[in-house]
Amino acid sequence: MDIILIRHGESEDNIRKAYSTDETRLTKTGRDQIVETRDKLQGFNYNEVFISPIYRTKETAEILSLDGVEESSIRELDFGIFKGKTFHEISDIYPEETKEWNDDIFYYPIPQGESINDGYERISEFLDRISKNEDNVVLITHDGVIRLALCWVLGNIEHFFKFRLRNGSISVISINEGFKSIKNVNL
Repeated sequence: MDIILIRHGESEDNIRKAYSTDETRLTKTGRDQIVETRDKLQGFNYNEVFISPIYRTKETAEILSLDGVEESSIRELDFGIFKGKTFHEISDIYPEETKEWNDDIFYYPIPQGESINDGYERISEFLDRISKNEDNVVLITHDGVIRLALCWVLGNIEHFFKFRLRNGSISVISINEGFKSIKNVNL
């Protein structure tokens, strides 16, 4: 089976380089990116579609003309009190929390949010569950989720910062007889 991961198009918060809010919208560039993604997706076969319940992914699914099941397991990492702010802003507003996060980047739970490891566990449980199927699936999701899915293949969360994913890109994980591999990144 293949897990086809689609990153949403460029959002307003991506432009600001802010930890995204749930309400941020796609930019015109983001909508154009997804039109291109729609053309690329025609070369793929899949039977099921899962969509993060956050606005920018639902907007992406609509442009792709895909109906699917909203799945909270593939929502973006919850940045809690950092949401809607840039790194510079959180450093000024929450210096202690920012220092703690930088000192323990994978395991520090952001107040009112989650740690990267919390997200990894949430996403890994979902991927473990769907990987038991034989049919290919599409996930319309986020940068952090796709990076964590790639870490799931490699079996180590510490690869998280080694991936750079373009908005509107398609990445593919293949599972064959229980063996996981990264087939494509950033198509």
